[in-house]
Amino acid sequence: MIACGHEKTPFGDPLCTHIRNCRTRWFKSVRWLIGDGLKTEIVCVPCADDREKGRQVNVEPVCEECYQYLTDEIVDMVECRGKPGILTRPEVFNGTLNNSALPKQIGTIVDIAPIDQERRSVWLMLAESGDIIRWDADTGDWLHLGSADVHAEPGLESSGRQFLKRRLHASGDGNFVAVVNDCGRYGQVMDLSSGKVTLALDGGKYHPETVPFSVAFAEAHGRIVAIHRTGWNRLDVSDPATGELLTERDPTDLRHGDQHYLDYFHGALYVSPSGAYIVDDGWVWGPFGVPSAWSIDRWLTENVWESEDGPTKKYLCQRAYYWDGAFTWIDEKHIAVGGIGEDDILMIDGALIFDITPPIDLDASHSRGIVWASELKAFPGPAGVFFSDGTRLFSSDKTGLSRWDLGDGARTGQIPDFRPMRHHRGAHELIQLIDDTIVRWKIS
Repeated sequence: MIACGHEKTPFGDPLCTHIRNCRTRWFKSVRWLIGDGLKTEIVCVPCADDREKGRQVNVEPVCEECYQYLTDEIVDMVECRGKPGILTRPEVFNGTLNNSALPKQIGTIVDIAPIDQERRSVWLMLAESGDIIRWDADTGDWLHLGSADVHAEPGLESSGRQFLKRRLHASGDGNFVAVVNDCGRYGQVMDLSSGKVTLALDGGKYHPETVPFSVAFAEAHGRIVAIHRTGWNRLDVSDPATGELLTERDPTDLRHGDQHYLDYFHGALYVSPSGAYIVDDGWVWGPFGVPSAWSIDRWLTENVWESEDGPTKKYLCQRAYYWDGAFTWIDEKHIAVGGIGEDDILMIDGALIFDITPPIDLDASHSRGIVWASELKAFPGPAGVFFSDGTRLFSSDKTGLSRWDLGDGARTGQIPDFRPMRHHRGAHELIQLIDDTIVRWKIS
């Protein structure tokens, strides 16, 4: 016999006595992490308060029918308390940091982006003046390549969780950059061989303040392409050398029909290491963050509507009021997503690992509606910005840099107070910008 009095198998998280006996809707409750991995219990707010004061709280399981009734009809989950159980297994970890001074002549650096195809630590930097600088961290050599002049957007209001800031994106070969207003509408693509603007970017005026500007570079069929937002719910691909549009198709607003209409606000874009796939950290009304992934190759060669409803498109997860979190590709099939929970008030620090491999039968997938990627595992602990070297996960938050084993989710090393912001894949290096100094750490 279980707590509900039914001779059935226990189901779900154990519940406190007050929740089990309550028959009044919207009973304020807390998801309590018990310190054992991601295991939780559900208790009412007074019981949660008692627990924090060290008092004993009775929790017991119920059957599936009672659990579904109580959690669907009675419980109003208002917060998450307690602590998860984070597995730690200290292993050899080289914490040597190197400092490289930036040239004083270039002024304040706003953002920095790696030239990933270089095997050396070579970077492109955006100065406060708009100047684009190529800088070699090993030698200190630098070169002025051009200047960006992106529209100022002083009247744009903050969304409360974001603020307007300039951001630099670079192609892997370092020949092209995009300078954009994150949480804004405008940007530019530049060809650094000439220093000229080849493409003016306009992401549209409908709620741009809610997301970073959607732009990324990829290499497809031997050439670099620029992927960028041209409307709140539309992405396009252009040639950054000429500005030529490569994804010509019909308008995607409702006035022109709803065959391919996408009710989705495109967000930050993350291209896989080889450029085969892309993940879009966008959101839909609710609002819910619903990141999605699809094949860049099919988009450019077989189906110009791939970004809207193509057969390789998959959605990763759905979180109320939560997007613009941590993302990093592990390899061509797997991506790590930050945050565990179905809603922002219940979110805990951790990583979700997804397989975005498309279905084998692409034709059959057309009729299946929304397709979800496979969640392979979840483990607590990682927070802040994510990076990966293909075999391990790294997270950078206010405490410093942590290394995580992707097999069992154990934290295997830490560098306190080192908070890198960018990853140079070619040089196997993470860097943190502090005033006029770059702090560097070699992944080993």
